[in-house]
Amino acid sequence: MLIPIILLVLLLVILGWGVVLYNKLVRLKNTMQSAWADIDVQLKKRYDLVPNLVETVKGYAGHEKALLEQVTAARGAALAAGSPGERGKAENQFADTLKSLFAVAEAYPDLKASANFQQLQGQLKELEDTIEYARRYYNAVVRDFNTLQESFPANLLASRCGFTPAEFFELEAPAAERQPVAVSFS
Repeated sequence: MLIPIILLVLLLVILGWGVVLYNKLVRLKNTMQSAWADIDVQLKKRYDLVPNLVETVKGYAGHEKALLEQVTAARGAALAAGSPGERGKAENQFADTLKSLFAVAEAYPDLKASANFQQLQGQLKELEDTIEYARRYYNAVVRDFNTLQESFPANLLASRCGFTPAEFFELEAPAAERQPVAVSFS
């Protein structure tokens, strides 16, 4: 009589553990999807702000047409990107074109002094900071989700329930940014 009760208790403990683990995987998956949606919202705000920047620069630097077209094309490519990996690559290209746009602005003192341009540039910086925070949060949730899936014994349940590792949202830094900074006082 004691053995069936022990087996029943053991079965209930294993079943309870499975339910708790499954719910934790679902919670992390939903948190990850919510974090990705937050990134999407911030990126959309940035994409909506960029045409205003382009129009402002266009008024001062009309002959920079090729650069303005590159910024617009990079914006379109970033909007069309789907997965976090694709979005990361598109964001790299988009960020590079924005740097070029601000480099052009440096050559036009009247543009740099324009209150409208300064306001747009400030909004863009604030959005960039918010995007960075959202990206870090998303990547932390992805890390936790992937770690749980790959850990024993959760990996047994995760693979059977169709959970797959999530993709990080990584921005590739140019090779020059990964080189050590040379400091010289001479």
